[in-house]
Amino acid sequence: MDSATIWEWVGYLASVVVAVSLMMADIKKLRWWNLLGAALFVAYGWAIGAVPVALVNFFIVVIDIYYIIKIYHEERDQKRNSDTQP
Repeated sequence: MDSATIWEWVGYLASVVVAVSLMMADIKKLRWWNLLGAALFVAYGWAIGAVPVALVNFFIVVIDIYYIIKIYHEERDQKRNSDTQP
């Protein structure tokens, strides 16, 4: 299998992962799956020389990371607040 075929399959996998992420009801799972799919698209876009694909998906990766961190911080704060309540 040549490298072009491998990258084509990476693109297909990225598409499936993003599609699966959009079916998630849990926002945390959605963000994690979407992060994986977007990261695969970054690699795919870079490998095939599609810079716009790589750039927009890199932006999505950054957004997903931001919201994942925010979700975990909010969960930590809620746990902290519930632990201090009588």
